[in-house]
Amino acid sequence: MKDEVRTRSYRDAIYQNKHLFRDKVVLDVGCGTAILSMFAVRAGAKHVIGVDMSTIIEKAREIVEVNGMSKQITLLQGKMEEVKLPFPKVDIILSEWMGYFLLYESMLDTVLYARDQYLAPNGLIFPDRATIYLAGIEDGEYKDEKIGFWDNVYGFDYSPLKTTALTEPLVDTVEIKACVTEPAQVFAIDLYTVKSAELAFTAPFTLDCRRNDFIHALIAWFDIDFTACHKPIRFSTGPHAKYTHWKQTVFYLREVLTVEENEQVSGTLSSRPNAKKKRDLDIEIKYRLETDSPVRSANGRCEYKM
Repeated sequence: MKDEVRTRSYRDAIYQNKHLFRDKVVLDVGCGTAILSMFAVRAGAKHVIGVDMSTIIEKAREIVEVNGMSKQITLLQGKMEEVKLPFPKVDIILSEWMGYFLLYESMLDTVLYARDQYLAPNGLIFPDRATIYLAGIEDGEYKDEKIGFWDNVYGFDYSPLKTTALTEPLVDTVEIKACVTEPAQVFAIDLYTVKSAELAFTAPFTLDCRRNDFIHALIAWFDIDFTACHKPIRFSTGPHAKYTHWKQTVFYLREVLTVEENEQVSGTLSSRPNAKKKRDLDIEIKYRLETDSPVRSANGRCEYKM
């Protein structure tokens, strides 16, 4: 809730569209402390059902009560797939489902289940669109600190751990000046139509280099859109935007790419749920630096686990 960009975007999407919420039945998937549920009541919703597996729902009940909304908000603890809703259909689904890299530990599967089971024909989803972007960054100093650290640990060679460190994406804040390439849109999700199976994807990308520099890593972030709004609302978790708790996800490459202005780095980004742990991700990045210089040309494949 202290994530101002996120909470304010949801609040604006709801408050600026009271005509959409008036007298409607709303489902808040993964309601947490029920802040979105209360926004919906303030916007004129007839009734809101909040569902969450966590024991936080007990506190949410107290919060709803002290705000005088117990009659309008029903809070249910349990799995979306198992709870029984007091209404057969809902008009609007609200959810803050996004994880790091959009899909890591995300609740999107649960939202899609709720959509298929409960959303009335012509019902609305807030938010309803999510887009993943990639860019290349110069990050030599930090890469040395994080990865090079294992070359000499108190006088011992710990390089076997270097390989492990390279397969673990880093969630961190990246400054816009570190970006060597233009951003590229890689994967877009329309929550009205996407199926769970489509969340395992392989998508091509092409990154245009802005300047002569080095690329040590690729970073990913996502933008979220509320397109049902009278005036569309969007927020970004990118390096150009105001801080959010999702930050950016950094994928270090094994080699350093030496790039020149107007050259391109192209490749594919693949992501799929881990076979054993569905909320974890197996990610693969294949890349190729397209250059006339045989000395600088490079291509590679890196695997990551989140």
